[in-house]
Amino acid sequence: MTKPVTSNSHGPADMGNAHHATELLSFTIDPSTGRIVKIEGLAADGGRRELSDDDKARLIKRRGERTIERVVERAFEAGIACVIDGEAAEEDTNESPEDVDLTHRLLAPLIEHSAAKRLIARDVVDRTVLDTLIEHSVTSSSPAAGEKTAADLR
Repeated sequence: MTKPVTSNSHGPADMGNAHHATELLSFTIDPSTGRIVKIEGLAADGGRRELSDDDKARLIKRRGERTIERVVERAFEAGIACVIDGEAAEEDTNESPEDVDLTHRLLAPLIEHSAAKRLIARDVVDRTVLDTLIEHSVTSSSPAAGEKTAADLR
């Protein structure tokens, strides 16, 4: 799977110096476990290179709070709000880092003692991501279908 490496304020060349400008990412995944074995950057000229620790650190900073664990927490939170209020609350995408941390600290113990705990186990997450990527790559009718989803996450 390849994914453009971009951010809101910088172009693809930010992943390294101009000599190693990375435009796409390539993941090598063990299909039996769903575990990522290797991640490489793909340059415009088709050249591959392993990402440096600095490149990986930039990717981690860029991801923000968009993790499967966070999605499960939000779904869990929405379920609680639905039971308490009788309706689902609108998602607040402008939460401060402090609010995100507080929500995590409040929900983590609840999730730990629920059936949702298994949903965020590393092996389940890895396998789910792989299966989802395979499904999306097989069922996508055009590249534009996936681009809208990726743009929504930025």
